[in-house]
Amino acid sequence: MVQRVAIIGAGSSGLASIKCCLDEGLEPTCFEQSHDIGGLWRFTEAGRICVYRSVITNTSKEMMCFSDFPFPEDFPNYMNHSRLLEYFRMYAKHFGLLRYIRFKTTVQSIRKRPDFSTTGQWDVVTETDGTVESAVFDAVMVCSGHYAEPHLPLDSFPGIENHFRGQYLHSWEYKDSASFQGKRVLVLGVGNSGGDIAVEISRVAAQVFLSTRSGTWVISRISDHGFPVDMMLTTRFHNCLENFLPSALMRWLRLKKFNTWFDHANYGLIPQKSPNLSLTVNDELPSCILCGTVVVKPNVEEFMESSAVFEDGTVEENIDMVVFATGYTFSFPFLEESVRNNCRSKYALYKYIFPPPLEKPTLAVLGLIELTGSIMTGTELQARWATRVFKGLNQLPPASRMMAEVAKKQQHLIKQGLSNKEGKIKTSYIGYMDEIASCVGVKPNVLLLFLKDPKLALEVFFGPCTPCQYRLAGPGKWVGARNTILTQWHRAVKPLRTRVINDSSNHSLVFQWLTILGLPALLCAGLLICKYSPQLWFPRLFPTNNYLVSYPTQR
Repeated sequence: MVQRVAIIGAGSSGLASIKCCLDEGLEPTCFEQSHDIGGLWRFTEAGRICVYRSVITNTSKEMMCFSDFPFPEDFPNYMNHSRLLEYFRMYAKHFGLLRYIRFKTTVQSIRKRPDFSTTGQWDVVTETDGTVESAVFDAVMVCSGHYAEPHLPLDSFPGIENHFRGQYLHSWEYKDSASFQGKRVLVLGVGNSGGDIAVEISRVAAQVFLSTRSGTWVISRISDHGFPVDMMLTTRFHNCLENFLPSALMRWLRLKKFNTWFDHANYGLIPQKSPNLSLTVNDELPSCILCGTVVVKPNVEEFMESSAVFEDGTVEENIDMVVFATGYTFSFPFLEESVRNNCRSKYALYKYIFPPPLEKPTLAVLGLIELTGSIMTGTELQARWATRVFKGLNQLPPASRMMAEVAKKQQHLIKQGLSNKEGKIKTSYIGYMDEIASCVGVKPNVLLLFLKDPKLALEVFFGPCTPCQYRLAGPGKWVGARNTILTQWHRAVKPLRTRVINDSSNHSLVFQWLTILGLPALLCAGLLICKYSPQLWFPRLFPTNNYLVSYPTQR
């Protein structure tokens, strides 16, 4: 029986893993190499990979909260890093997680014990302030994420190292726009980070060029009526439409929706190679392009001393700085080589979590996913399943079956020509969440809900698929889940209504209905009068003997 669990990293994934271990009666020990929690979301000026100063979340608070710990109602829908870190601290304090974390501790190696095939145990070697320790753990949860190492593809940009005299840096080194004042800047990559950095730099730079290899669809955080876009679109109803309607029709509808805000072809952003591959959340980028502070360019073919030559033959001179917003790669140097090879790709893992070849399922890699929704909530659900597998409450299929499923996914990628674009491929949020929830036994039964609780069922099916849906039933059921779901729109609107306004919506609604019903009635009455009593409307043309019609003398 698994008892002691080693958790690597105290970011959002690590915190959720500690809590899930405690829920299952396991003994977690979390190793964090820095002095505090938060991981990527704890901003620092230098020294490690983290978010930049002005970053704002791309998913709203209702869609990214821990499933049994919603954000306070007065928190904004989209948050900066400091507000999100505050939420992490509240979560850790509420569930008493800090006592299980060993700060300033680096994991040096994780290796299978000689009797691993029977015990599934691991030797974990750590270093704290120069002191090296070794301990035996029954299971390991790797929560270091996939933002471990910057991806800096200098080989793909000839001349950047040998000829270009300006400065170049990776987006992880970017903190704010202060050093870009008056510069001509080229940003490579139009993902979320590239778009954000280009917009921010454009406020102080002389000119910003944004280079994209394949284009992207840009959407706003704000949807219809001002609600968060992910709350409006990430619903079970929309998911059913995507599953049952023809793919060509759904693709046409999505593209039509994407172009409602602005025509991506006119702005040079429309994806050319794979229309559904890339999606960027940015509220200001179209405006910057419209105003000319950001100019969209194709991929760079070559760098010269102070210029960049693009694939369409155009040249931009006097480039001072280049920012590589080219993403990250992940690596697990602390794992022994045989295990590390089994984790070389997220598609090499069973359901993106478990390495299939292991004799015992006592290693889980969490957060190595790209979802169309919040990765944070997906990782928490992964942790719930992994700890139940460790405890022996859920069973994995035989290794042969897991490896067959992994091979099938990899073959599909090869056929689609996407095997070298893993970082850009996103998995359906609801599809993946329901898949893992079924393994745990917490997937909501919507049909049963319609019979037992129609009000809740309507919100679950037509409303946003928030994480609390996976706390309605089964292991880890939370008594507050129902009320949290039924009040989610209140929490979305609460931080917006900071100015008291007299609510005249009822009067407006009555007026609208009177207008809708009254105009046709008035029109019909007018037509009848014109037909049967035209003299009432046109006395000059239809004089009568019943009364004398007189007109003033014109002067």
